[in-house]
Amino acid sequence: MSRTDDDQQTYREFTEAVNMKPAELAAWLESEESKRVGWHKGGRSGGGESVGHESGRRIIDLLRRKRDQLSAADYKHMRKVIGYVHRHMAQRPSGDVRDTKWRWSLMNWGHDPLIERP
Repeated sequence: MSRTDDDQQTYREFTEAVNMKPAELAAWLESEESKRVGWHKGGRSGGGESVGHESGRRIIDLLRRKRDQLSAADYKHMRKVIGYVHRHMAQRPSGDVRDTKWRWSLMNWGHDPLIERP
């Protein structure tokens, strides 16, 4: 598979995994729930922005850019997002997930499991 084919597949999988629109994700990232979940590089007591929250800001940037503006580092981050979404979707808890840290964490990575889009 050529680099171009790999990038095309990555882009397709990324846009399937990320089901929130840039404006939806930006609004979500401003919420208190968004800021309360996730792993912090310095540990939770270290404060600062969680890894997922930081990723969400980068996802907004990626979604707003044209494909020909994307770098190898951008495609690498897309693959990280795809992996995160797939792993965490496989860990879905039972019952109503609407107000769960599981859902909120996924939303920081651009995927709302309650959104169904064609």
